Amino acid sequence: MERAAVFDVDGTLVDTNHLHVTTWWEAFRQAGHRVPMHAVHRAVGLASGDLVARLLGEDRDKDRDAELSAAHKALYGQYFDRLPALPGAGELLRRLAGDGWTVVLATSAGGAELGALRRAIDADDAITATASADDVDAGKPAPEPVEHALELAGVPAERAVFVGDTVWDMRAGSRAGVRCVGVLCGGLPRADLEEAGAEAVYADPADLLASLGGSPLA
Repeated sequence: MERAAVFDVDGTLVDTNHLHVTTWWEAFRQAGHRVPMHAVHRAVGLASGDLVARLLGEDRDKDRDAELSAAHKALYGQYFDRLPALPGAGELLRRLAGDGWTVVLATSAGGAELGALRRAIDADDAITATASADDVDAGKPAPEPVEHALELAGVPAERAVFVGDTVWDMRAGSRAGVRCVGVLCGGLPRADLEEAGAEAVYADPADLLASLGGSPLA
Protein backbone atom coordinates (compact mmCIF):
# COMPACT_ATOMS: atom_id res chain seq x y z
CA MET A 1 0.00 0.00 0.00
CA GLU A 2 1.06 3.59 -0.60
CA ARG A 3 2.54 5.54 2.30
CA ALA A 4 2.93 9.31 2.52
CA ALA A 5 5.73 11.24 4.20
CA VAL A 6 4.52 14.82 4.54
CA PHE A 7 7.06 17.52 5.39
CA ASP A 8 6.87 21.07 6.59
CA VAL A 9 9.64 23.11 4.94
CA ASP A 10 10.68 26.24 6.89
CA GLY A 11 12.72 25.18 9.91
CA THR A 12 12.27 21.51 9.03
CA LEU A 13 14.11 21.10 5.73
CA VAL A 14 15.51 24.62 5.24
CA ASP A 15 17.21 26.70 7.97
CA THR A 16 15.00 29.78 7.69
CA ASN A 17 13.18 30.29 10.97
CA HIS A 18 15.56 32.88 12.35
CA LEU A 19 15.52 34.73 9.03
CA HIS A 20 11.75 34.91 9.40
CA VAL A 21 12.12 36.16 12.98
CA THR A 22 14.48 38.94 11.93
CA THR A 23 12.48 40.04 8.88
CA TRP A 24 9.13 39.97 10.70
CA TRP A 25 10.69 41.94 13.58
CA GLU A 26 11.94 44.53 11.10
CA ALA A 27 8.57 44.70 9.32
CA PHE A 28 6.84 45.35 12.65
CA ARG A 29 9.51 47.90 13.63
CA GLN A 30 9.08 49.82 10.39
CA ALA A 31 5.34 49.99 11.05
CA GLY A 32 5.88 51.35 14.56
CA HIS A 33 5.31 48.13 16.53
CA ARG A 34 7.69 46.84 19.20
CA VAL A 35 7.37 43.06 19.13
CA PRO A 36 9.96 40.95 21.01
CA MET A 37 11.91 38.54 18.83
CA HIS A 38 11.13 35.62 21.15
CA ALA A 39 7.42 36.23 20.57
CA VAL A 40 7.95 36.32 16.81
CA HIS A 41 9.88 33.05 17.01
CA ARG A 42 6.98 31.34 18.77
CA ALA A 43 4.62 32.51 16.02
CA VAL A 44 6.75 31.44 13.04
CA GLY A 45 4.99 28.67 11.14
CA LEU A 46 1.62 30.39 11.17
CA ALA A 47 0.21 31.89 7.99
CA SER A 48 1.04 35.61 7.71
CA GLY A 49 -2.39 36.87 8.69
CA ASP A 50 -2.57 34.56 11.70
CA LEU A 51 0.96 35.54 12.77
CA VAL A 52 0.10 39.24 12.70
CA ALA A 53 -3.13 38.63 14.62
CA ARG A 54 -1.33 36.58 17.27
CA LEU A 55 1.39 39.19 17.81
CA LEU A 56 -0.63 42.40 17.57
CA GLY A 57 -4.01 41.27 18.87
CA GLU A 58 -7.54 41.71 17.65
CA ASP A 59 -7.67 45.43 18.45
CA ARG A 60 -4.94 46.25 15.90
CA ASP A 61 -5.59 48.22 12.72
CA LYS A 62 -6.44 45.26 10.51
CA ASP A 63 -6.25 47.44 7.41
CA ARG A 64 -2.46 47.42 7.80
CA ASP A 65 -2.10 43.62 7.91
CA ALA A 66 -1.41 43.39 4.19
CA GLU A 67 1.21 46.12 4.46
CA LEU A 68 3.01 44.22 7.22
CA SER A 69 2.93 40.96 5.27
CA ALA A 70 4.24 42.71 2.16
CA ALA A 71 7.08 44.30 4.14
CA HIS A 72 8.07 40.93 5.59
CA LYS A 73 7.92 39.31 2.16
CA ALA A 74 10.16 42.01 0.65
CA LEU A 75 12.69 41.79 3.49
CA TYR A 76 12.77 37.99 3.47
CA GLY A 77 12.98 37.92 -0.33
CA GLN A 78 16.49 39.35 -0.10
CA TYR A 79 17.66 35.90 1.04
CA PHE A 80 15.99 33.81 -1.68
CA ASP A 81 19.24 33.15 -3.53
CA ARG A 82 21.06 31.78 -0.47
CA LEU A 83 18.57 29.92 1.72
CA PRO A 84 20.45 27.06 3.43
CA ALA A 85 19.07 23.53 3.46
CA LEU A 86 19.35 21.80 6.83
CA PRO A 87 21.82 18.89 7.11
CA GLY A 88 20.53 15.76 5.42
CA ALA A 89 17.33 17.34 4.06
CA GLY A 90 17.65 16.29 0.42
CA GLU A 91 19.19 12.94 1.33
CA LEU A 92 16.29 12.16 3.68
CA LEU A 93 13.66 12.89 1.03
CA ARG A 94 15.48 10.79 -1.56
CA ARG A 95 15.89 7.89 0.87
CA LEU A 96 12.19 7.90 1.71
CA ALA A 97 11.18 8.11 -1.95
CA GLY A 98 13.53 5.21 -2.67
CA ASP A 99 11.92 3.24 0.15
CA GLY A 100 8.51 3.66 -1.44
CA TRP A 101 7.15 6.65 0.44
CA THR A 102 5.22 9.32 -1.45
CA VAL A 103 6.93 12.56 -0.37
CA VAL A 104 4.74 15.67 -0.19
CA LEU A 105 5.55 19.13 1.15
CA ALA A 106 2.99 21.03 3.26
CA THR A 107 4.05 24.62 3.76
CA SER A 108 2.67 28.10 4.36
CA ALA A 109 5.05 29.33 1.67
CA GLY A 110 3.90 29.88 -1.89
CA GLY A 111 4.98 31.42 -5.17
CA ALA A 112 8.57 32.62 -5.47
CA GLU A 113 9.28 31.80 -1.82
CA LEU A 114 8.30 28.18 -2.30
CA GLY A 115 10.45 28.01 -5.42
CA ALA A 116 13.46 29.32 -3.46
CA LEU A 117 12.89 26.75 -0.73
CA ARG A 118 12.69 23.90 -3.21
CA ARG A 119 15.90 25.05 -4.88
CA ALA A 120 17.59 25.03 -1.47
CA ILE A 121 16.45 21.46 -0.74
CA ASP A 122 17.54 20.35 -4.23
CA ALA A 123 15.51 17.14 -4.17
CA ASP A 124 12.70 17.75 -6.66
CA ASP A 125 13.22 14.24 -8.02
CA ALA A 126 11.98 12.88 -4.68
CA ILE A 127 9.01 15.24 -4.17
CA THR A 128 5.69 14.09 -5.60
CA ALA A 129 3.62 17.19 -4.79
CA THR A 130 3.40 20.34 -2.70
CA ALA A 131 0.47 21.66 -0.68
CA SER A 132 1.14 25.38 -0.34
CA ALA A 133 -0.58 28.30 1.33
CA ASP A 134 -2.12 29.12 -2.03
CA ASP A 135 -4.13 25.89 -1.97
CA VAL A 136 -6.06 26.06 1.32
CA ASP A 137 -8.34 28.49 3.14
CA ALA A 138 -6.82 27.96 6.60
CA GLY A 139 -3.16 27.45 7.48
CA LYS A 140 -1.63 25.48 10.33
CA PRO A 141 -2.57 24.69 13.06
CA ALA A 142 -5.75 23.94 11.11
CA PRO A 143 -5.53 20.45 9.55
CA GLU A 144 -6.27 21.63 5.99
CA PRO A 145 -2.64 21.85 4.77
CA VAL A 146 -1.92 18.29 5.89
CA GLU A 147 -5.27 17.00 4.63
CA HIS A 148 -4.60 18.58 1.25
CA ALA A 149 -1.17 16.97 1.15
CA LEU A 150 -2.79 13.59 1.79
CA GLU A 151 -5.26 14.21 -1.03
CA LEU A 152 -2.38 14.98 -3.38
CA ALA A 153 -0.63 11.79 -2.29
CA GLY A 154 -3.80 9.72 -2.52
CA VAL A 155 -3.03 8.22 0.88
CA PRO A 156 -5.29 7.94 3.98
CA ALA A 157 -4.22 9.55 7.26
CA GLU A 158 -3.43 6.21 8.90
CA ARG A 159 -0.79 5.57 6.22
CA ALA A 160 0.97 8.91 6.65
CA VAL A 161 3.58 10.61 8.83
CA PHE A 162 4.00 14.38 9.12
CA VAL A 163 7.40 15.90 9.97
CA GLY A 164 7.62 19.47 11.27
CA ASP A 165 9.43 21.80 13.64
CA THR A 166 6.69 23.87 15.32
CA VAL A 167 3.78 23.29 17.64
CA TRP A 168 1.56 24.50 14.77
CA ASP A 169 2.86 21.60 12.65
CA MET A 170 2.24 19.06 15.38
CA ARG A 171 -1.27 20.34 16.04
CA ALA A 172 -2.13 20.39 12.34
CA GLY A 173 -0.87 16.84 11.87
CA SER A 174 -2.65 15.57 14.96
CA ARG A 175 -5.93 17.15 13.87
CA ALA A 176 -5.51 15.55 10.45
CA GLY A 177 -5.11 12.16 12.13
CA VAL A 178 -1.53 11.43 11.05
CA ARG A 179 1.47 10.38 13.14
CA CYS A 180 3.70 13.37 13.90
CA VAL A 181 7.48 13.61 14.07
CA GLY A 182 9.20 16.72 15.38
CA VAL A 183 12.63 18.17 14.65
CA LEU A 184 14.51 20.59 16.91
CA CYS A 185 16.27 22.55 14.15
CA GLY A 186 13.49 25.15 14.10
CA GLY A 187 14.53 26.21 17.59
CA LEU A 188 11.62 25.04 19.73
CA PRO A 189 12.05 22.80 22.80
CA ARG A 190 11.44 19.06 22.62
CA ALA A 191 8.83 19.29 25.40
CA ASP A 192 6.74 21.79 23.41
CA LEU A 193 6.71 19.55 20.33
CA GLU A 194 5.83 16.45 22.36
CA GLU A 195 3.04 18.27 24.19
CA ALA A 196 1.62 19.39 20.83
CA GLY A 197 1.53 15.82 19.50
CA ALA A 198 5.00 14.70 18.39
CA GLU A 199 5.37 10.94 18.68
CA ALA A 200 9.15 11.18 18.25
CA VAL A 201 11.61 14.09 18.07
CA TYR A 202 14.98 14.30 16.29
CA ALA A 203 17.66 16.97 16.07
CA ASP A 204 17.36 17.62 12.33
CA PRO A 205 16.81 15.77 9.02
CA ALA A 206 20.26 14.18 9.22
CA ASP A 207 19.48 12.78 12.68
CA LEU A 208 16.14 11.45 11.46
CA LEU A 209 17.85 9.85 8.46
CA ALA A 210 20.44 8.19 10.69
CA SER A 211 17.68 6.95 13.02
CA LEU A 212 15.22 5.98 10.29
CA GLY A 213 15.04 2.30 11.17
CA GLY A 214 13.63 3.00 14.63
CA SER A 215 11.45 5.94 13.67
CA PRO A 216 7.76 6.21 12.68
CA LEU A 217 9.12 6.37 9.09
CA ALA A 218 10.70 2.89 9.33
